[in-house]
Amino acid sequence: MLITNATIFTLGEANRRIDDGAIRTDGALIREVGAAAELAPRPGEETLDAGGRLVLPGFLCGHTHFYGAFARGMAIPGAPATNFVEILERLWWKLDRALLWDDIRYSALVCLVDAVRHGCTTLIDHHASPNAIDGSLDIIADAVLEAGLRASLCYEVTDRNGPAGAAAGIAENIRFIKRCRRDRHPQLGASFGLHAALTLSDETLEASAAAAQGLAAGFHIHVAEGSADQEESLRQHGVRVVERLNRFGILGPRTIAVHCVHLDAYEKDILRETGTFVTHQPRSNMNNAVGLPDVPGLLGRGVPVALGNDGFSNNMLAEMKTAYLAHKHNTGDPRTLPGDVVLQMAYPANARLASQFFPHPVGVIEPGASADLVFLDYAPPTPLTPGNLPWHLIFGADGAHVTHTIASGKILMQDRRLTMLDEAAIMTEARQHAAAVWKRIG
Repeated sequence: MLITNATIFTLGEANRRIDDGAIRTDGALIREVGAAAELAPRPGEETLDAGGRLVLPGFLCGHTHFYGAFARGMAIPGAPATNFVEILERLWWKLDRALLWDDIRYSALVCLVDAVRHGCTTLIDHHASPNAIDGSLDIIADAVLEAGLRASLCYEVTDRNGPAGAAAGIAENIRFIKRCRRDRHPQLGASFGLHAALTLSDETLEASAAAAQGLAAGFHIHVAEGSADQEESLRQHGVRVVERLNRFGILGPRTIAVHCVHLDAYEKDILRETGTFVTHQPRSNMNNAVGLPDVPGLLGRGVPVALGNDGFSNNMLAEMKTAYLAHKHNTGDPRTLPGDVVLQMAYPANARLASQFFPHPVGVIEPGASADLVFLDYAPPTPLTPGNLPWHLIFGADGAHVTHTIASGKILMQDRRLTMLDEAAIMTEARQHAAAVWKRIG
């Protein structure tokens, strides 16, 4: 396919603007990028006119939860939660226990529709369904492939559902990691999911680390999201969360430490020394009132920090805007976390994280990269350059500007119409499953 009449920003190490640009794809990969005058259509080649729109690499999400879709609009009985642990107990741990097999599928499909609509082509998911564990990741994987997107999956191991539940979670992670290693599907990846230190015993951490030996897979775990995680670690184990995880070999360059809000300087240094990835989810942190991590301090130490959404909408432009604003408000300093740093988290850092799971580069428009593209119907009122692109995305563009989503060379949305998923049918079915889930929760 040859895409023409595009205003291209390539991103990558040398972000270029190409006016009246063209992109030639061959299967799932980009083959050529340049001026339209230099890339003439070949006989019989499919062409797509971008209509002068802004064309960027597909957006990426470093941490999300497909299983949480049915929480939207759900009434929670009783008094409102007053802290993060109560939010877990009254909302998320009730919701995940109520999910059965078809619920898992439609919850994932709802999130995948949302991802296509917002141009988010690569996602790293963290799943939980304690009463439907075995094979749950296969259900999500099938939905991802049906949607035409790319995702890395894992199952959340925890002790809150007893020894049998923890053992089943470990087995599901190992089974799916082995499946991905065997099949090597370019749109599927896997890591070893863990919930958080406060719901994991030493025995389960040790069993998880032992089970993952030799699989070349990192862990995906929530770290110090709320202060209770640190308090419980100190009370039960006499050490802080990051130090405890490091003792069990959980950290490392393939591991994702999610949130990392309540860390001290020593823990930040451990993350740097182990090369562990951190993902930041500002909308979730604000919603749960847990505070914000010291992203500037982490980045200053050389800790790689990527951007996720923790199950909020897959409008990653909204996540970028929130990150840009929240840290300035938090510090009282307008210099905190400037736009170019936010863009680095959203694209290069997320792309580096994704490279742990997928064989071809993402987050860049260049030959050999995955053919993941998003078209934005954004007409800038001021000059738009590679240097000021971050501020245009933060102050001007939004997910509502997305008109086309292409992943692995396939057009998933064209002129705001989904081509591979039946959105209306999915939403109709999802409402029925959501109502049944709510009824089970009571």
